[in-house]
Amino acid sequence: MIIDLTEIQDIHFFFRLQFFKEIYGILWVFVPIFILILGITISVLAIVWLEREISAGIQQRIGPEYTGPFGVLQALADGTKLLFKENLIPSRGDIRLFSFGPSISVISIIISYSVIPFGYNFVLSDLNIGVFLWIAISSIAPIGLLMSGYGSNNKYSFLGGLRAAAQSISYEIPLTLCVLSISLCVLR
Repeated sequence: MIIDLTEIQDIHFFFRLQFFKEIYGILWVFVPIFILILGITISVLAIVWLEREISAGIQQRIGPEYTGPFGVLQALADGTKLLFKENLIPSRGDIRLFSFGPSISVISIIISYSVIPFGYNFVLSDLNIGVFLWIAISSIAPIGLLMSGYGSNNKYSFLGGLRAAAQSISYEIPLTLCVLSISLCVLR
């Protein structure tokens, strides 16, 4: 049996196309996630810019105007500045609590994204109690705020941690009540 060289090349080309098709399918799964993250980022930047411009107008002062056109990139400049700031740890405070508190807050928020569906068949963990698990996990964040304030061994930092935790809880209680009422209406 004699096989032509062009047939072998066609077979290899077909296998390469199948490989690219699989890679394309895998990459296409991440497109909705990228669009969601990009939309949230642009929305947050616009909201921060509007908040700064409106508060500057109310206070009769000049708002952000030097970073980018009309000061649009001020939030990115602030974020970059925060990344390069010196990490200060209080000398008389509890270093483990002070360092572990923000980690608990950030990790709980990141884990709460595991129940959000990013596509039709793309959910990181498909649970029947997804909304309630989201509320429970995101409610751990105030504990990290309290730990950070308490770990500094400073009464003002502790009061700031209490204030941040109280503010966080005051947003979570109405959210929980809304979700529970919607869930009960759906179950009826």
